[in-house]
Amino acid sequence: MPDGDLTGRVAFVTGGGTGIGRAMALELSRRGAKVAVVGRRREPLDETVAMLDGPGFATQCDVREPETVGGAFDAAEDLLGPVTTLVNNAAGNFLVHAEDLSPNGWRAVIGIVLDGTFYCSRELGRRVIARGGDNAQIVNIVATYAWTGGPGTVHSAAAKAGVVNLTRTLAVEWASHGIRVNAIAPGPIDTEETRKRLWADDAVREALLQKIPLRRFGREEEIARACAYLVSDDAAYVTGGVLAVDGGAWLEKGMFGP
Repeated sequence: MPDGDLTGRVAFVTGGGTGIGRAMALELSRRGAKVAVVGRRREPLDETVAMLDGPGFATQCDVREPETVGGAFDAAEDLLGPVTTLVNNAAGNFLVHAEDLSPNGWRAVIGIVLDGTFYCSRELGRRVIARGGDNAQIVNIVATYAWTGGPGTVHSAAAKAGVVNLTRTLAVEWASHGIRVNAIAPGPIDTEETRKRLWADDAVREALLQKIPLRRFGREEEIARACAYLVSDDAAYVTGGVLAVDGGAWLEKGMFGP
């Protein structure tokens, strides 16, 4: 059995169809958790479930819609049992100058990242509290530019800064119910999406690498292992924390620079 055994846990991973979300779902499953993956596109969710080591479930869900979130939790619990572990990974992001950002673009990112994280967290919190308290965990995926800021990320940085505060507030408010709440702030992680959206050419890629003290991009599985640690009993005394997993990039004054 791997370290950080999660047997008996039921995890609910948003944005679990691709990238870091898929990597976290697979790692939680590898450690013994039952895993529900949710997102807006069905095909990648089904692909993730097919890759799990143990029981899994996939359902489409728009985290911006509270009723849809509740229905997804109901469906997951009907099949897998009471959800104990929530990973708020669903996100939207694109690089844009603040003056060029449309109201719809702003609302879309704020809605997915900040509203969606709250709606999913509230759903888990209500269920755990109704059960009389439990050993439950929430991990929110943010970014180091939540505190450094970063040109081109005004919508995402504002939303993720809100999630950092949400993490700390809920950690205190729900501690008496046995709910631990933490966040992970990944730095530049080399995925198909980031290669398309954030460093689409070699010049940008090399410039970013020079700003990372460890001189490499992160890997999806490194974020997945950090998540597995935070939801495991190895981290039973950790709540309200924000773990930067970024090779020291944020110490270089932000991910994208001036």
